[in-house]
Amino acid sequence: MAKLYSSILPKHEEFINKQQLFFVGSAPLTGEGHVNISPKGHDVLRILTPNEVAYLDLTGSGNETSAHLKENGRITFMFLSFENAPLILRLYGRGKVVLPETDEWDELAPNFSILPGARQIIYAKIDTVKTSCGFGVPYYTYEGERNTLHQWTDKKGEIELREYRKKKNSISMDGIVTPIGETFEKE
Repeated sequence: MAKLYSSILPKHEEFINKQQLFFVGSAPLTGEGHVNISPKGHDVLRILTPNEVAYLDLTGSGNETSAHLKENGRITFMFLSFENAPLILRLYGRGKVVLPETDEWDELAPNFSILPGARQIIYAKIDTVKTSCGFGVPYYTYEGERNTLHQWTDKKGEIELREYRKKKNSISMDGIVTPIGETFEKE
């Protein structure tokens, strides 16, 4: 039942654009490290070309995807249909972290509405698209976005957010220095 494609087709893009939630998976090279799966909400994902996607990454309690991309570049995106026809769609590729105040940020940022707490853009070149049935995925109904993260970042302000990122987003749980961590090391 699974089908493989070499790029995002228009029907895939239409499906992806309807989803209110997606998941990002990454892992370190070593078998001792932790596999990370992060849920992403809000309107942060953009399909740039049939083989390129990016998402605006917001400040969180960890930064595992960033660390894994710096180490090995592997990334997987997963989208699920919780309503209507069942479907699971995965994007496999290699990604990188794009930090603010860089030329790459200046190129990619206009694709997004920059939300409170934006810390980086995750960019990926997609080499494989896989669809599968999704028959085991239950029905769920979307009720809306949580505003908690936006309120939290607004309350902290830029100075406290910077200190928070230095403390919580500089090193992964497996000890890999993230690109954000590298910027603090240079200071």
